[in-house]
Amino acid sequence: MEEVDGFSGTTPTEETNGSGNLMDFLDEPFPDVGTYEDFHTIDWLREKSKDTDRHRKITIKSRESMWEMIKSLLDAWSGWLVMLLIGLLSGTLAGVIDLAVDWMTDLKEGVCLSAFWYSHEQCCWTSNETTFADRDRCPQWQTWAQLMTGYTEGAGVYLLNYLLYVLWALLFSFLAVSLVRVFAPYACGSGIPEIKTILSGFIIRGYLGKWTLMIKTITLVLAVSSGLSLGKEGPMVHVACCCGNLFCSLFSKYSKNEGKRREVLSAAAAAGVSVAFGAPIGGVLFSLEETLWRSFFAALVAAFTLRSINPFGNSRLVLFYVEYHTPWFMPELVPFILLGVFGGLWGTLFIRCNIAWCRRRKTTSLGRYPVLEVMAVTGITALLSFPNPYTRRSTSELISELFNDCGALDSSQLCDYSGANANVSTSRALDDTPDRAAGPGLYSALWLLTLALIFKIVITIFTFGIKIPSGLFIPSMAVGAIAGRILGVCVEQLAYHHHDWIIFKSWCRPGADCVTPGLYAMVGAAACLGGVTRMTVSLVVIMFELTGGLEYIVPLMAAAVTSKWVADAFGKEGIYEAHILLNGYPYLDQDEFTHRTLATDVMRPRRNEAPLAVLTQDSSTLEELEALIKETDYNGFPVVVSRQSERLIGNSVVYFTEEAPQLPASNPQPLKLRRILNLSPFTVTDHTPMETVVDIFRKLGLRQCLVTRSGRLLGIITKKDVLRHMAQMTNQDPESIMFN
Repeated sequence: MEEVDGFSGTTPTEETNGSGNLMDFLDEPFPDVGTYEDFHTIDWLREKSKDTDRHRKITIKSRESMWEMIKSLLDAWSGWLVMLLIGLLSGTLAGVIDLAVDWMTDLKEGVCLSAFWYSHEQCCWTSNETTFADRDRCPQWQTWAQLMTGYTEGAGVYLLNYLLYVLWALLFSFLAVSLVRVFAPYACGSGIPEIKTILSGFIIRGYLGKWTLMIKTITLVLAVSSGLSLGKEGPMVHVACCCGNLFCSLFSKYSKNEGKRREVLSAAAAAGVSVAFGAPIGGVLFSLEETLWRSFFAALVAAFTLRSINPFGNSRLVLFYVEYHTPWFMPELVPFILLGVFGGLWGTLFIRCNIAWCRRRKTTSLGRYPVLEVMAVTGITALLSFPNPYTRRSTSELISELFNDCGALDSSQLCDYSGANANVSTSRALDDTPDRAAGPGLYSALWLLTLALIFKIVITIFTFGIKIPSGLFIPSMAVGAIAGRILGVCVEQLAYHHHDWIIFKSWCRPGADCVTPGLYAMVGAAACLGGVTRMTVSLVVIMFELTGGLEYIVPLMAAAVTSKWVADAFGKEGIYEAHILLNGYPYLDQDEFTHRTLATDVMRPRRNEAPLAVLTQDSSTLEELEALIKETDYNGFPVVVSRQSERLIGNSVVYFTEEAPQLPASNPQPLKLRRILNLSPFTVTDHTPMETVVDIFRKLGLRQCLVTRSGRLLGIITKKDVLRHMAQMTNQDPESIMFN
């Protein structure tokens, strides 16, 4: 056993050539010491110490001259400048993506003759021949079959439109998967599991690079436009973090400090959520654990930029803006809670089935053919989507219609009630119509929605995780919104036909507007999204910002909490945590460690293993140091006072103390390495409970800690050792979960 003197944080790539120039060079800070290899974990305490030292030097220099003071002010404001740039770029990209998706989604069905870059809605806006009753039809917009044959109806026209719809979808998805595979493999998927892992301190080189940003932006448009059951909200967080990483490289304050870089990335994640939903406050809560104030600023700028672009054409910031005119009543909490139960069950089903399918993809030959898989999923999706008008349209449009509160002038089948126009007084507000009996159009819509619900549930399981940008927020919301709208209509009709029942008598009078099916759709969307992601607070705030009113907070909270309770009963991991585990990323979740093990059970070396590789404070030679670096793949070595072994003679002595050791004059000049020595390594005793050790690693972001007994070194515990031990305690293969 050795007495601990410190911890030398070298890396395997730091080798030396010659000793003459090195002696003088090492008196200054090492330019490469402190950098991290790919797929390694950062040392949060060291990064914090580096930033503190940097800030202290700037403060001292600022007193020397006016120029140094100006530089210190620029350094202080550089963080706000980075947030401003992130907000502007992410908001601009979000607006461009929204406009491009609308245009390319409609391009599968037809083209605008007056301006081919107009979507269907934009094309008919500009037409002077559009009537309110047929606001979706105008002479300037023609389907592909109409453009080719001149006919608007008939079996041939339908089949030609069907064929072209499928071909356009296949083309978009083929371009997306090909660009991802050739130029930026990291651009596939949602990105949120990796972003969570990176924010926790893991290094993934290239994941937030310029190529990833460009390819993800382009392929996100193609993937969503292809009609696959995926959304752009998750990938928008990845795009915003790429923007943050891009601007970090412009400022040494962030480019040379991985801890400070992650503060920026956390704020960028908030900006991504902000532009994805038009919910800046929800975006801030999404990254609340990291940096609150600057996250708010970045989210605000991003939302303002998106609003300036006005991609939705309604002068609104949000995608699904709704405004209900009827309050909810206490008895309705029962169906709201039932939607929460459905959301929890759907979340559990989806996570288990999707993870099983993704594991099969990773462990079988299926993973060798990503292009073929994407094309197959796209073809099946397009073939089954086209016949149903609720699956043919984009998922965002579907959710918007499901959230809508029917008014007297709505022409949707979901608003087809018996006597819809005859029974409505012209003096009554258009959005305050009474409950009425369902008409044939509504019954037809309910059957189509039921088929759409089954289709969305099944196809989303196989779509999330394929090798193109794929978000999960919108498909999950769509499943919940469909289920909620169906339940809302059922409750509405029940209240209309049986208003004398005791459960309706106290709050639903004949001729009154009692039930709002659109509200049920919104609550269902929140429940399913919560069941899949396990979000609660930020989810409720995001949904609240979508509605623009505080009145529906309680139904949303009830559904979100219920869905989380139900889903947690079957498993604690959300979909992103499940994918983190599947990929073996070194991420410590917030679950409590309840096993009664000690640090000595986890530390290395174990019995029958080689002794711990260490350096002595003033007797190691440069030859020993070079051999140790070449023979091991460790990123640091404990420095001890002495060890019971013979010292090699005949090379420069390496020392970590302030004063050089006394050596004969004939010996080469000793090499001082004290500047790379961590003089305060974190240590625990061998009898420290692992529950405490896990908590220390999680809260302090440690990379490793030393295990001692009475001040003498016994071993070392790294973050990966902790993860292996946690996997072993849950009967998993410790090596199978580690990222390779």
